[in-house]
Amino acid sequence: MILQPYMHLLQIKNFRTAAFLAALIAIVLFALTALLGKNELFLLLNGNGGLIADYFFSFVTYLGDGALWVLVALWFWFKKRKLFALAVSAFAASTTLTQVCKYFIIPNEPRPKKALTDVAYHYVKNVELHEISSFPSGHTATAFTFFLLFTLVLKNRWVVPVGLMYAVLVGYSRVYLAQHFPFDVAGGITVAIFSLIISIWASKFWIKELSQVKL
Repeated sequence: MILQPYMHLLQIKNFRTAAFLAALIAIVLFALTALLGKNELFLLLNGNGGLIADYFFSFVTYLGDGALWVLVALWFWFKKRKLFALAVSAFAASTTLTQVCKYFIIPNEPRPKKALTDVAYHYVKNVELHEISSFPSGHTATAFTFFLLFTLVLKNRWVVPVGLMYAVLVGYSRVYLAQHFPFDVAGGITVAIFSLIISIWASKFWIKELSQVKL
């Protein structure tokens, strides 16, 4: 069986902890949306933190850009080549689930700019606000996929708290910059969790003789 040696090489304990925390955040955001309302929760979290916060979150949001998959792929190719298929399948699953939701399941879902035309909210100058394809947040899905992926392959204990902080900041940046609702962020987290589950299952069919590989 390929599955057993493959699972032995992964840091399942780290991943389970990370996935639990990510799922908890998503559940809280979904629950708060149901209790307070989609628009109301957005307005509660979308505050003006001042010029420093504007610059900070304008930068942080790029850490969830899909283009970073190129760097992740290169890292796996040079550092964890035998697990390269895991990264590829995570990218494929995350991208596919996000795009299917945005353009087929919930197409043309309005973002804050289009949905809140008669309400004042904070936005950052020189940041282009998109109007549709709101659910789920692609940047959040990418950031949490990175986070969960690296908890699978790194033994270091710090990968969970540091990675979670990174992913949460990216997710929150989408609300701070008025690009997404918290509901969309929760959707992005959910996409990431399912993407990693799918990638673990799928890549075991591609990776051969893992028991003989020293990573």
